[in-house]
Amino acid sequence: MSATQAGPLRAFVAMIRAEQVNLTERWMKAVFGDSDLNESDKLTYEQLADHLPNILDEICVALENEDLDKAEPAMERNARLHGKMRWRQGYRIDELIRELELFRQVLMGALTQYVETHRDFTRRNEERARHYIDEALSFVTLTSVREVVTERDRKIDEYTGRLERANHELQLKQQLVSELYESRMQITRSVVHDLRNFLNVFSMALQLVARAPSKTETALALANRQAADMKVLVDELVEYAVVLRDANTVAIESFALRELFDELVASCRPSIEAKGLQFDTSFDPQLAAVSSNRLKLKQVALNLLTNAAKYTKTGRIGLTMAADGNDHWLLRVSDTGVGIGQHDRERVFEEFERVAGDDVPGAGLGLAIVKELCRVLDGKIRFDSREGFGTTFEIRFPTLLSLKD
Repeated sequence: MSATQAGPLRAFVAMIRAEQVNLTERWMKAVFGDSDLNESDKLTYEQLADHLPNILDEICVALENEDLDKAEPAMERNARLHGKMRWRQGYRIDELIRELELFRQVLMGALTQYVETHRDFTRRNEERARHYIDEALSFVTLTSVREVVTERDRKIDEYTGRLERANHELQLKQQLVSELYESRMQITRSVVHDLRNFLNVFSMALQLVARAPSKTETALALANRQAADMKVLVDELVEYAVVLRDANTVAIESFALRELFDELVASCRPSIEAKGLQFDTSFDPQLAAVSSNRLKLKQVALNLLTNAAKYTKTGRIGLTMAADGNDHWLLRVSDTGVGIGQHDRERVFEEFERVAGDDVPGAGLGLAIVKELCRVLDGKIRFDSREGFGTTFEIRFPTLLSLKD
């Protein structure tokens, strides 16, 4: 194409460049005055203009060269930015198309005025100018709409992901509620079962007194033993309820582990030795003060020691506190009791599990309490056991307990 042929279009482009501000303002006035463009009323002049001046520059490049390909990369980039911006500003697709159509009308109006005032601008020149303007703005419109659709789809995917996650969380919560309901029903069944047994035995004792007054002492001993077992059951239920209620409230204090150790030995030795068991104790002199919750640590140790004594008929109970590096320490409780069978290992920390059967008093909540307290105290619990030979529980606690968010 010769310079002579390109000259008329370049002269028209020069006029557009010179009138760029007026053309942009004319387009803005048309947009603000269009009743179908609601979102534009919320924008400032700067927000509305957006990338249109840059797009107009690229249209001028296409007209100058009579070649859309040269201007297409920059035009696409600005059109995508325009579409993304309009999406963020709340435009609907039809509003985006409408405002770009108004932009086309403004340019076509400028071309008509130019043709009327420049007799040397032939019909062929006009047709070619209209062709490039139409092609350029069709490309800009399509690219902008595609960007809006992409942003919309991305947002839909984001919302879908959120909905899926929320649905998953809801399912987990529903499952938790179901498990909690079953757990509460299990509490009810367990307590009702134990209460029925208690009342049956107590009724038998009363019948024995009525039928054989001479056996009153035997009957009272039976009733007292049953009442003591029920007290253990109620105490465990109350303790577990308290642990669940304040599990997220941890008051951290600094205290000497030796003092807690001595307190545990003094409180547990009489009952352990009263069963004819030997009480072996060991304290690591490297252990000094720790920062944790003293009462909850005491609960953990007492539940382990009480549990060990329940399931041990002969032999010994062991209590050890030892250092484990600079940042942790170990609490170890061992026994020579009945042990835990291989098939019971998975459920040993579950509520109302009594691996040795119903002949041991209590609700089977001791290890469930220990598990919950260890979660709060950041303790890592493990155990080794051989059925018929005994069990050793070991918990690794941090020396400095940190509050969790």
